[in-house]
Amino acid sequence: MLKPLRILVTRPQPAAVTTAARLEALGHHPILLPVMQAAHRPQAALAALSLPHTALAVTSAQAVHALAPNRAELLPHLDTPIFCVGQATAQAAADLGFRTVIAGPGTGKGLARLVIETQAATKSPVSLVYLARLPRSPDFEDILQQAGIACRAVEVYGMSPIPRAPGEVANLFETRRPDTILFYSQETASRFFTLCGQENDLENPSMFRGIRMLCLSDHVAAAIPPGHPVAVAAEPSEDSLFSLL
Repeated sequence: MLKPLRILVTRPQPAAVTTAARLEALGHHPILLPVMQAAHRPQAALAALSLPHTALAVTSAQAVHALAPNRAELLPHLDTPIFCVGQATAQAAADLGFRTVIAGPGTGKGLARLVIETQAATKSPVSLVYLARLPRSPDFEDILQQAGIACRAVEVYGMSPIPRAPGEVANLFETRRPDTILFYSQETASRFFTLCGQENDLENPSMFRGIRMLCLSDHVAAAIPPGHPVAVAAEPSEDSLFSLL
């Protein structure tokens, strides 16, 4: 049986609560400290559905959440195939009511390759509406463009830092010092250490002595300052990340 750990969860809501529930079920003690928050654009998401397309694509569950306020208007679109970056995003799409949900391997590049493979297997042209983040990474669209697959991107959400009271992070480390910190995105990791750097010498590796930092990918780990103990999931999934606990 795993030793109970105090685990700091830095990912945005509502995913942070879901992760905390999974950790509690494993006997751990999650500490929630989201450092970024999403700003959804539901009208842009709804308008995107009126563009010509044979399928949808999302590289984050936040894009799915941007559709949620328009549940009634979504009804005619729920049979549209939706390509999702990974299992968690696919589950969010299924929970919203989409009936043909195709889960990718956890990265935008991998999802683009899956779209290409699907077109080749079905021999039917795929035309995507990509519900994207503002700003967005070009990788997904670039790979599709090189393969000649039509993709219209509509930016339906953005992320912004959550303001924190002075000393809040330092107080957390004094009163509920975590054994482990989970990082799901490079932006979140970077923001966390920016917060730490604003509070005395929290950016000093000695302040994190004995605390393991678990990252969803090498891309995420690149945002961890040198000198910290880092472990990277074998694949970009929460199950793989949890296997490092």
